[in-house]
Amino acid sequence: MTGDGVQFDRRMLEALICPRAQTTLSYDAEKQELVSKSAGLAYPIRNGIPVMLVDEARKLE
Repeated sequence: MTGDGVQFDRRMLEALICPRAQTTLSYDAEKQELVSKSAGLAYPIRNGIPVMLVDEARKLE
């Protein structure tokens, strides 16, 4: 659950793919991110909504 009480609907994972790598994503509940290991990016989830913009993604270390 996010800090504002809005929760990400995990069923969205079935429909979402990484815009850069065109691959599936995994959900990191602790960090509230959708992770694309193949692209090395983590897309933030804000207010329960995934922000699927490469410019907004965090680079994985």
